[in-house]
Amino acid sequence: MSLIKKLAGETALYGLSSILGRLLNMMLLVPLHTRLLKSTSDYGAVTDLYATSAFLMVFFSYRMESAFFRFGTPTEDRDKAYSTGMLSLFGSTAIISAVLLFFAQPIADALQYPQHPEYVRWFALILAFDCLAELPFARLRLEQRPRRFVFIRLCNIAVNIIMNLFWLVFCPWAAGNGMDWVHAVWEPGLGVSYIFLSNLIASAITLLLLLPQFQAIRAGFDKILWKKMLVYAAPLIVVGLAGIVDEMFSRAMLKYLLPGTPEENLGQVGIFGANYKLAALITLFTQAYRYAAEPFFFRHAQDKDAMRTQAEVTKWFTIAGAAGMLGILLFLDVVKGFIGSKYHSGLHVVPILLCANLLLGVYYNFSVWYRLKDRTGLGAWISIGGAVITIALNLFLIPLYGYYGAAWVTLVCYAFMSWATWYTGKKHYPVPYRLGRMALYPVVGLTLWATSMWLVPMLPTAAIWSMRIVFFGAFLGLVYWLEMRKPVIDRPRIDH
Repeated sequence: MSLIKKLAGETALYGLSSILGRLLNMMLLVPLHTRLLKSTSDYGAVTDLYATSAFLMVFFSYRMESAFFRFGTPTEDRDKAYSTGMLSLFGSTAIISAVLLFFAQPIADALQYPQHPEYVRWFALILAFDCLAELPFARLRLEQRPRRFVFIRLCNIAVNIIMNLFWLVFCPWAAGNGMDWVHAVWEPGLGVSYIFLSNLIASAITLLLLLPQFQAIRAGFDKILWKKMLVYAAPLIVVGLAGIVDEMFSRAMLKYLLPGTPEENLGQVGIFGANYKLAALITLFTQAYRYAAEPFFFRHAQDKDAMRTQAEVTKWFTIAGAAGMLGILLFLDVVKGFIGSKYHSGLHVVPILLCANLLLGVYYNFSVWYRLKDRTGLGAWISIGGAVITIALNLFLIPLYGYYGAAWVTLVCYAFMSWATWYTGKKHYPVPYRLGRMALYPVVGLTLWATSMWLVPMLPTAAIWSMRIVFFGAFLGLVYWLEMRKPVIDRPRIDH
């Protein structure tokens, strides 16, 4: 239990950057973008290009941070593994970035943005900066330095928000009030461009703040170790690509598979992307947890109670995820305010995507075994299976049901991957998961939400809010009763 508390403490620290960053994005940037951009198709372009960049990021980093956790966990090997990984990333990043910059126009044509090759150039630089920051951030996590990690992440968030507010809010206001100097740094009608440019500046400053972590590169390049790291990471590249396919393929393909015009299809991408962000609120905790959990499991892999610890951690992860899912669903009337009203037509996919994202978090926990046991190849095959399901079902369902079909595909894919990873792990790394207890909490949460939806038409507004609070409190009470309440032990009776 002390290890679980330690992991929870580190998760809370990492969550300060991850959760706060996503919350600020939801509270400030998403409302800003979905209200100030001229149309849903403009926001569709933002959603589309970030989905595409997620694919490219796997090629930029080729999961070198995971290989570093594997080979850099022993303290005596850390500098050599870090230096080898960083020098490898410097070379590959320079090559890939140069290709993207040189072929920016043809790539923009293929992505259906022929008038904006600058989008490709900016994302080439964003990806380069973010890739070179991956390993320094990984080292901070492995060395249990979450405070510096959080500080730099918060700086990234702050710069990105400030630049968005500067270009999208202040500059139009200043131009409208006769401040002609603003035209030297701002041009009207380039809203989407300024979103990407803000990200670029934030990524560049983040890399500058990480420069002290580059000193360990002096340890040199170990060719033999590099080959071992590539062999370990190669299947994880497949895992990463498949994961991006599972998460982003639908958003990337909606504009091609829907029957409308390109602008109409991008509008549907924008609606789906905005509502996906509401569902992704549950992944705030997942991301913070992953920052802490991956190095945690490597550090304690040899403990005699490692499997039992993992089972307990996964159970509590599921409880936290189910609570977050229930909270979002019960108070969706409030949460939906983070996106513009023209995107509310897609709210019906939020419950489906919440369930899918909870299963994704469970899959992350189940997948720890093949990283610890150097069976990343098997993990790759499971991920390929998930990607095949995603591609096949999306090609079939999107033309029929649009983004509603895409949401169901996401749920089916993550359900399969969770099951497959658990099933294969039973043989190679038999963690004693309490599956019945883990399934109980999401089922109870969904039942409480469905009951609240049934009661809403019968209740006045004040009673509706009270009912929702009572239901959420009932869920927390169940958690306390089953997990935290100490059993009463009968004291022996003393006869006088």
